[in-house]
Amino acid sequence: MPNTLVYQDTPPALLPLFGKALLPKKGTSGVDVTIPELSAELLCAHTVSDDLRQYERVCGFIASNHIPMTWPHILAFPLQLKLLTEKAFPLPLLGLVHLRNTITQHRPIGIGETLKLEVRLGSQERTGRGIEFGMITTASSAGTVVWEETSTMLYRQPEKHAEPGATSAPPPLEHFPDTAEIEAPESIGRQYAKVSGDGNPIHMHALSAKAFGFPRAIAHGMWSKAHALAILEQQSGWQPGPVRVSCHFKKPLFLPGTAQLNWRTGKNELDYQLLNARGDAPHLSGHLEWL
Repeated sequence: MPNTLVYQDTPPALLPLFGKALLPKKGTSGVDVTIPELSAELLCAHTVSDDLRQYERVCGFIASNHIPMTWPHILAFPLQLKLLTEKAFPLPLLGLVHLRNTITQHRPIGIGETLKLEVRLGSQERTGRGIEFGMITTASSAGTVVWEETSTMLYRQPEKHAEPGATSAPPPLEHFPDTAEIEAPESIGRQYAKVSGDGNPIHMHALSAKAFGFPRAIAHGMWSKAHALAILEQQSGWQPGPVRVSCHFKKPLFLPGTAQLNWRTGKNELDYQLLNARGDAPHLSGHLEWL
């Protein structure tokens, strides 16, 4: 078993970790990169903080006696960043792409509960696009796991001798019967960064985003997912209780911008997608099922 970094009731400070994220990493030019077994724990994570109500406002959640199901992701972010900036982790943080995210909430978590958070790096896979690996987070209350998350990350590193694959047109985009318009103001990246701690330059300003090849700043993927869930909770006949929500991140949402949240409700499940303003390309797509 790997050695686990343990924190009592205060997570690692973010500012030094962002400083480490800017340092170059060695040994990422070849294909034989191994993701190490790293893990971290926060023994007493408090669900209530000064940022919780602000987070609800930024993401569009209605305040209640329970925390938003995406809030533990925010609480665990310092642990995740700590692992990704460890010397043993071989990949540069700023080169990572968040591909997919799945959250399982076994029961609603009440405001005021104290959680034990655990984060570990999962197994890796070499794909045609590069190296994919999982980052697994769990939240426990009174010794029982009440929340789980898997984020799949990509480090782009195409194989040098791979044959170029045949390109094919994407399948026709299916449109669902229910739609709500989303407004993403130019400042939403900074607003979300303030309450989440995720200050990646690609989300903050057009100038800093251009340094990384983007014409404008782009919305955080986890803001888009959280905002979509907040709207679905209010407009889709959301059933409280155990639920699993998956999400595939696709085309970036440039700021400022508008988008369409499009969904279809079935028995104990819901399909959703965030489309561009024209409705002809997805920013993300996902599936929700009540357990």
